[in-house]
Amino acid sequence: MSGRMAIVAGASGLVGGYCLRRLLASGLHEQVVAFVRGPLNLTHKRLQQRTVDFDRLGRMSAFPRAQDVFCCLGTTLKKAGSEEAFRKVDEEYAVRLAETSIRTGADRFFLVSAVGADPKSRVFYSRVKGEAEEAVARLGFSGLHIFRPSFLVGERSERRPAEELGIAAARLVSGLLFGPARKYRPINADTVARAMVVVARDGSPGAHVYNSDEMEGLSTLF
Repeated sequence: MSGRMAIVAGASGLVGGYCLRRLLASGLHEQVVAFVRGPLNLTHKRLQQRTVDFDRLGRMSAFPRAQDVFCCLGTTLKKAGSEEAFRKVDEEYAVRLAETSIRTGADRFFLVSAVGADPKSRVFYSRVKGEAEEAVARLGFSGLHIFRPSFLVGERSERRPAEELGIAAARLVSGLLFGPARKYRPINADTVARAMVVVARDGSPGAHVYNSDEMEGLSTLF
């Protein structure tokens, strides 16, 4: 991948933080640009940090001409404060990033979505995730890789009590989840990140979707 550049959007988040560190360790790209809201406590010879306002992304000066874009943007309904604010981050910002990236030369897009994503879902969260996937897919990336983790496990900067309860409950029954139900097992955020880097290294062109059980297998190849 000599000469290639990567963008990691949401690099201060749970999956994004792991993804950024795994990409830097992998040596796949000559430069990795982290899109962040504030400075990261991280330095690396191949790392460039850019403070980004996603509401003005299309007018961003000198948008990086990266070939690989890793979209790890995401929030929760509680943190966002409203359905409208949640949609802005998880759909509008993700699609805006994809549109700007492909316009400036990106050919591969790696999108962190969620298990159950479906544009026709009656569940608002799942519907927004599905609509974001659908919109990005229409843009025509030569490689589109969508990752649909279940409950994410990892050290967050803020506590999410409701999510922690959900993860604890899912862990209790995870041993009973087999076959198609395996995708609902909790997954470590670093496992998702490692799977993303493996796909970036070895992934084939076209559109692909990876559930938690598939990411578990991919991560062992890192």
